[in-house]
Amino acid sequence: MTDRLLADADLLPALTRIAEALERLAPPPAPRPDLDVADAFVWHPGPPPRLAPVTRVAAVDLVLLKGVERQKDILLENTLRFARGLPANNAMLWGARGMGKSSLVKAAHAQANAEAPRALALIEIHREEIRTLPELLNILRGGDRRCLVFCDDLSFEREDADYKALKSVLDGGIEGRPANVLFYATSNRRHLMPRDMIENERSSAINPGESVEEKVSLSDRFGLWIGFHNCDQDTFFAMIDGYAASFGLPIGQEELHRAAVEWSVTRGARSGRVAWQFVQDIAGRLGVRIHA
Repeated sequence: MTDRLLADADLLPALTRIAEALERLAPPPAPRPDLDVADAFVWHPGPPPRLAPVTRVAAVDLVLLKGVERQKDILLENTLRFARGLPANNAMLWGARGMGKSSLVKAAHAQANAEAPRALALIEIHREEIRTLPELLNILRGGDRRCLVFCDDLSFEREDADYKALKSVLDGGIEGRPANVLFYATSNRRHLMPRDMIENERSSAINPGESVEEKVSLSDRFGLWIGFHNCDQDTFFAMIDGYAASFGLPIGQEELHRAAVEWSVTRGARSGRVAWQFVQDIAGRLGVRIHA
């Protein structure tokens, strides 16, 4: 017995060194970020993980977003409820390119903070980092400030399994979604995945129905589905006129519309993005400085 005790005592220093080495190898827990230093951040998973403050968000005033009045009302109401501490839904903004999906998210965030300063922190997570979303939520969990986590142009390609991680987060898992966090995403695809990817599952899976259902059900996790569609010429003119009035462009409406039609024809499209690009061009030609 004495020999065994001595042997155990000899092993103790070695075990202590091993334990200390493992502690040095293990990454330290991520510090809780100071969300009071800014109203917007960009998530960088690291290592080490961090939230980089954004001093100025590239946002368009809410009143300048034309042709999406119904979409604007729905998202703004949901965002303001969340900012006031009331129940609100995760939101998916999907549809036509350049119709103001991401601009609307940023404008709604700005409006919430205009009504109640520091009400919401906007946190952008890049599509390539979506697998680290659970880590971000764990850092934000239990914080005092309410956070709007935003992923722009979210979509998944063939052989991309990140959508499973997002499904788990949206469902909340065993911990549930943090009460102080809401998730908004934009996408050009209604179900976040290319149609050929879904069709391939129908043709090749052992149980096509279940396999397709697993993929398209991701979008069902969003409480709000807000669709955006291509605009007609009257709506395009309304966008142009709104910008021109806001920035005081010294040009008649008839001439402005004629130039806008020519611009849209050369671009082969009419959208909020095309309208904004046209206004930047015409303002430059007129020698007028405008803010982005």
